[in-house]
Amino acid sequence: MSYKYEIIIYWSGEDEAFIAEAPELPGCMAHGSSPEKALANAKNALKLWIDTAKEYGDPIPEPKGRRLMLA
Repeated sequence: MSYKYEIIIYWSGEDEAFIAEAPELPGCMAHGSSPEKALANAKNALKLWIDTAKEYGDPIPEPKGRRLMLA
Protein backbone atom coordinates (compact mmCIF):
# COMPACT_ATOMS: atom_id res chain seq x y z
CA MET A 1 0.00 0.00 0.00
CA SER A 2 1.27 3.45 -0.86
CA TYR A 3 0.51 6.31 1.49
CA LYS A 4 0.46 9.93 0.35
CA TYR A 5 1.93 11.68 3.39
CA GLU A 6 4.35 14.54 2.96
CA ILE A 7 7.91 13.68 3.97
CA ILE A 8 10.37 16.46 4.74
CA ILE A 9 14.08 15.67 4.45
CA TYR A 10 16.74 17.82 6.08
CA TRP A 11 20.34 17.59 7.30
CA SER A 12 20.90 17.38 11.05
CA GLY A 13 24.37 18.49 12.11
CA GLU A 14 23.66 17.22 15.62
CA ASP A 15 22.89 13.71 14.34
CA GLU A 16 25.28 13.96 11.37
CA ALA A 17 22.61 12.37 9.19
CA PHE A 18 19.74 13.26 6.91
CA ILE A 19 16.40 13.20 8.75
CA ALA A 20 13.15 12.32 6.96
CA GLU A 21 10.02 13.30 8.86
CA ALA A 22 6.31 12.80 8.18
CA PRO A 23 4.85 15.79 10.08
CA GLU A 24 1.24 14.59 9.77
CA LEU A 25 2.13 11.48 11.81
CA PRO A 26 3.49 12.63 15.19
CA GLY A 27 6.92 11.17 15.92
CA CYS A 28 7.22 9.44 12.55
CA MET A 29 10.76 10.03 11.35
CA ALA A 30 13.86 8.18 10.23
CA HIS A 31 17.43 8.97 9.29
CA GLY A 32 20.01 7.94 6.72
CA SER A 33 23.46 8.77 5.38
CA SER A 34 21.90 10.21 2.19
CA PRO A 35 18.53 11.79 1.38
CA GLU A 36 17.61 8.62 -0.55
CA LYS A 37 18.40 6.33 2.39
CA ALA A 38 16.54 8.60 4.79
CA LEU A 39 13.49 8.52 2.48
CA ALA A 40 13.59 4.71 2.18
CA ASN A 41 13.84 4.40 5.97
CA ALA A 42 11.00 6.91 6.42
CA LYS A 43 8.74 4.85 4.16
CA ASN A 44 9.36 1.85 6.43
CA ALA A 45 8.75 3.98 9.53
CA LEU A 46 5.52 5.31 8.03
CA LYS A 47 4.23 1.77 7.45
CA LEU A 48 5.18 0.75 10.99
CA TRP A 49 3.52 3.87 12.42
CA ILE A 50 0.26 3.09 10.61
CA ASP A 51 0.37 -0.64 11.42
CA THR A 52 0.91 0.17 15.12
CA ALA A 53 -1.93 2.71 15.15
CA LYS A 54 -4.25 0.11 13.58
CA GLU A 55 -3.16 -2.53 16.09
CA TYR A 56 -3.98 -0.25 19.04
CA GLY A 57 -7.09 1.30 17.50
CA ASP A 58 -5.52 4.75 17.40
CA PRO A 59 -6.75 7.30 14.82
CA ILE A 60 -4.79 7.60 11.59
CA PRO A 61 -4.85 11.08 10.04
CA GLU A 62 -5.91 11.27 6.41
CA PRO A 63 -3.09 12.57 4.20
CA LYS A 64 -3.73 16.19 3.31
CA GLY A 65 -2.33 15.70 -0.18
CA ARG A 66 -0.84 19.18 -0.32
CA ARG A 67 2.20 21.02 0.95
CA LEU A 68 2.01 21.66 4.67
CA MET A 69 2.63 25.17 5.88
CA LEU A 70 4.62 25.17 9.10
CA ALA A 71 5.35 28.29 11.11
